[in-house]
Parts: sequence; structure tokens; C-alpha cells
Amino acid sequence: MIIEIGHYALVLALATALILSIAPMAGARRGDAALMALAPLGSVLLFALVAFAFSVLTWAYAVSDFSLRNVWENSHSLMPLIYKLTGVWGNHEGSMLLWLLILTLFSAMVAVFGRNLPDSLRATVLAVQAWISLAFLLFILLTSNPFLRLDPAPAEGQDLNPVLQDPGLAVHPPLLYLGYVGFSVCFSFAVAALIEGRIDAAWARWVRPWTLAAWTFLTAGIAMGSYWAYYELGWGGWWFWDPVENASFMPWLAGTALLHSALVMEKREALKIWTVLLAIMTFSLSLLGTFLVRSGVLTSVHAFATDPSRGIFILCILSLFIGGAFTLFAWRAPQLKSGGLFAPISREGALVLNNLILTVSAATVLTGTLYPLVLETLTGEKISVGAPFFNLTFGLLMIPLLLAVPFGPLLAWKRGDLLGALQRLYLVAGVSLGAGLAVYYAEHGGPVLAAFGLALGFYLILGALADLWYRANFGRLAFSIAFRRLKGLPRSAFGTALAHMGLGITVLGIVAVTTFETETVVEMKQGQTAEAGGYTLVFDGMREAVGPNFTEERAHFTISRGGVAVADVWSSKRLYTARRMPTTEAGILSFGLSQLYVSLGDPMDDGGIVVRIWWKPWILCIWGGALVMMLGGFVSLSDRRLRVGAPSRRTKPVKAQMEPAE
Repeated sequence: MIIEIGHYALVLALATALILSIAPMAGARRGDAALMALAPLGSVLLFALVAFAFSVLTWAYAVSDFSLRNVWENSHSLMPLIYKLTGVWGNHEGSMLLWLLILTLFSAMVAVFGRNLPDSLRATVLAVQAWISLAFLLFILLTSNPFLRLDPAPAEGQDLNPVLQDPGLAVHPPLLYLGYVGFSVCFSFAVAALIEGRIDAAWARWVRPWTLAAWTFLTAGIAMGSYWAYYELGWGGWWFWDPVENASFMPWLAGTALLHSALVMEKREALKIWTVLLAIMTFSLSLLGTFLVRSGVLTSVHAFATDPSRGIFILCILSLFIGGAFTLFAWRAPQLKSGGLFAPISREGALVLNNLILTVSAATVLTGTLYPLVLETLTGEKISVGAPFFNLTFGLLMIPLLLAVPFGPLLAWKRGDLLGALQRLYLVAGVSLGAGLAVYYAEHGGPVLAAFGLALGFYLILGALADLWYRANFGRLAFSIAFRRLKGLPRSAFGTALAHMGLGITVLGIVAVTTFETETVVEMKQGQTAEAGGYTLVFDGMREAVGPNFTEERAHFTISRGGVAVADVWSSKRLYTARRMPTTEAGILSFGLSQLYVSLGDPMDDGGIVVRIWWKPWILCIWGGALVMMLGGFVSLSDRRLRVGAPSRRTKPVKAQMEPAE
């Protein structure tokens, strides 16, 4: 009975979303306070209904209710409880319900925390959010219903995909969706602004915290997905330019541009039209990613290949919201004032350069991702666009951006002093080059450009520290006074510095592991040894083990350095009994920021086994840098100016900054 109540909650949510998509918008147009007041209350109710339905599905997984088709297809009574719970979103139907849950959560948060918004703007924003919720509720109920019953109920489930039976699944999809769906708020603000005609600095102050929150969570989701694929799939790589990886990376690039563009709009009331366009583009790329994953047009470890009707439905949603938003933008944008002017050499100019490179980079990734699909559709010819294309095009675009990053915070608004910024950064550049060369020679050389890549990573880190140093006036004032000034800086200044430092740390990890990584593929028998990264691995033999729903063959290796044992590691191959599906569980040991990665291959007829051993220097910097970027995002979000910077509802709103249409 509880299952039917959960299903009914989704139907009630559909009715609620339908009312929310019409009544508040009508109230905003008529100035009817009663109708506008429905928006916050209805948004909270909508979230409560979807949360109840999601809780019912989670309960069904926890108790292994195999009368529910979704549970039967993706669970097993012998699975550990954590994987039963994470299995809720380890499939198409459940993950779409999670998508909807987070969407309604953001709507409820706008309703609760947006009390300082003008009533008409808040009502319009929540109505646009309700449009999106309505579309995905229809999609779930008509094509992806997670509450379908089986009669008679099977005695046992078919088990969850073994590669998803990992703690990473508990973290990666929710974080990714918090980022994906979080940009829906920016989209709704953009559409509402075009409808209302309210495009000003206050609008940017309202949008920027939501953009920052979505960007932070998306950063976390991408980093967690990269690390999960790295250790779970046994392939030894951290990024493959997989189309589904690209689908999450493109909104991140556009969202980064939006974050910086909103800053310019807030501070200088410039780039208004561009900021609104970026808000639409960012969520459009999120919807495109949803289409790529759910439509079945891609085959990927990340993708849910489903029947074509689902893909057609999502394509209709895509066309409706993206096409509608761009049509509205094309209609209203010519009437908008462009905003304040600034010199090319200024902080605004640096942020415009940032926006230009990031959007071109996103377009490059989009082209490389969609071109094979379009070509196959038009001609039937199948091609693949892989790492060589992306590394060359994307890498070349990133170099000028990374060089410019430390300059932005050191330039003044409106008109900056490029020579002054250069003078402040010449010491940073010299120290960075020296550090890059030192690491280059410590790792016994490689391509010459690697030294400059390492120097670029150090340059980003030291450049971020230099910004704080000069803001506090260290070197000009007494240390105690400068330190007090440092402590008095706004948290957003520390958040910016942390984000830029994190980017530098990630660059160090990418350059180091790409340049200095070693791979050894060898057949080993018990007692034999192999060398990697200055360490000696001794193969001690194989052992059998039994897990809750799998059997495995485990290989034990003793790790020594200079003849002294320093660690040991297990690597295994598992067979999940329900699906008869094998997986590889890599053995990974961390030594500082570097890792030794051991993966088993196929057994040989002579009793040996193929072993792949990677030495990955500084690889933890890749994900460590992402953690620092996330920390920077949360520190900036804690800045009081981002939480209460928007004017009160009692303040007379600045009406549409529109030029009269001729």
C-alpha cells in the first residue's frame, strides 16, 4: 500500500506543479498578492510531495520489496545495505526521481531564503522552476515510473550493476545533480528577468550565490566521478574525454564563466545581456547532458541506455526550454541597455577574457562530443573523437587563460595598470619557474614543455597568495597591522584565492602524472618481482575470498624500497554471482601525493597472471586541487555579502532597464 501512496504523491506533485506554473505568474502580471503568495508555499509543498515519494522508493530498496519492478531490476537481498540505498539512484528511474527531488529542493530553498526578493520576481522565478518540475514529472510518470508493480513478485532481485556497487555511488550522483540542477535557479532567474524586465546589479547579487553553490557542487561531482572511475574500473586513467564526462564538464565551463560574469554585473552593472545569456546557456548544457545520458544515443559506463521514447520525450523538453528561453532572449535582449563601460585593461577586461576563453572551450568540447553523433545520424558513418583532439584544442585554449588568472584580482575596476600588475607578479613568475624546473629535474626530465606546465601550476598557486599579500599591504605596513588587514578581508577574497590555488594544484597533478607516469605490464608467478617508481613489488600468490554477493580471486603483493618492506597491497578480480559479471578491483597505495596502482589482467596457461603496474607521481594533486576549489566555493558562500547583499522587498525596485521599443 505504501508504494501506491508514493506513486499518488507524485501525481499530487504533478497537480501542484501545474498550479504553480500558472497562478503565481498570473499574479505577478496582475499584481495580485494572493496569487503570488501561492508560489513559496506551493514550492515547499511540491518538495515535500517529491521527498515523500523518494523516501517510499528508498524504503522499498531497504526492505528488498521485489514486487516493485525497479527494485527487482536493480537490487538483491544479499547486497550490503549501503548499496541497496545507493541503488535507488543507480538506475534510470531512480536517478530521475533524485534529479526531480533536487530540483524541487532548490525551488523550496528559493522560496524560503528569497524573502528579500520582490514579490513579483520571486513568484516568476518559482513559476519557471515549476515549469521545469512539471516537465520532468510528466517524463517520470509517463515513461520512467519507478513505482510499477510485478505480479507475482519474484523471490530474488537481479542485482545492481557491479561497477556501481561502490561507496562512490553514494556521493557522486547526488553531488553531480546538485550542480546540474542548481543551475536551473540561474536559468529561472534569467527567464524571470527577461519577463519582468529587471536586469540590474541587484539581480546579479541574487543570482551569484546560487551560481556559486551549483558550481561548487558540480566541481565536487566531477572530481568524485573522476576518482571513482579511476579506482573502480581498473583502467588506471583519471579522465577519458568520454561523451558523458564531457556532458558534465561543459556546464562546469559555462558555469565558471557565468560566475565571473555575474561578478562584473554586480560590481559594475556591465555585461548584463551576456550574463543573462550565460545563465540560459549553462542550464541548457545541463539539460543536454541529461539527454545524452538518458536517451540511449551514447554507450558509456556512465550512461543509461534506454528505449527511444524516453530520448524523444527529453528531446522535446530540451527543445521547449532551450528553444523557448533563446526565443525570449532574442525578443527582449535588443531592448536591454548594455550597462557600464570599462577599459580593456581592467578587472572587467580580464573577466571578459576569462569568459571568452571558457565559452570557446565549452564550444570546442561540445563540437567534439556531438560531431560523431550528428555525422552518424546524417551519413551512417561512425567515427570517434578522442583524447588527441580534446587535448590539443582544449589544452591550447587553457594556456592563455591560466596565464591571465593571477592578473585579474590585481587589476583595478574600470581602468587597470597592467605594468603595475606585472611588477607585482614578476617575483611570483621567477619563483614558479624555478620550482617547475626543480620538480622537472627531480623527476629525471621529460618533454621540455612539462617544466613550463609545472611552473604554470606553481604560478597559479603563488599568484593567488600574492593577491592576498598585496591586499593586506604586507611589506608596506607593519606586520601586525598587515596581519589585521588580512584577517579583515572579506571571505569572498579568501574563497577566490582558494579557488585559484586549487586550480593550480590540479594543473600540477595533471602535468606531473601525464609527463612522469610509468606503466609496466608483466606476467608474474608467485615469488617474482617487478619495479615501478623506485619500489619493488613481490607477488606473494593468489587467494580465494567470498563476499556477500560475489566471489573473488585476490592477489597479494609486498612493496619494498631499498630491500626493506614498506607496505603491502591486495588486487583482485571479482565475479558477482547474480549477474555473472566480472569486475577488477585495483590495489592502490599512496606515497605522499603519488600512487602505486596495481591491476590484475588475465590468468595465463602456465599458472602466471598478467599484472599492470602504474607509478603515478603527484596524481592526488588532481583531486586535491578540486577539494581546495570546493573549499573556496564554500568559503565564498559564507561571506555575509552573498547572503544578505540583495535589497529588501520593502525597497522600491528598480524597474525594467529597458529602452523604449521603436
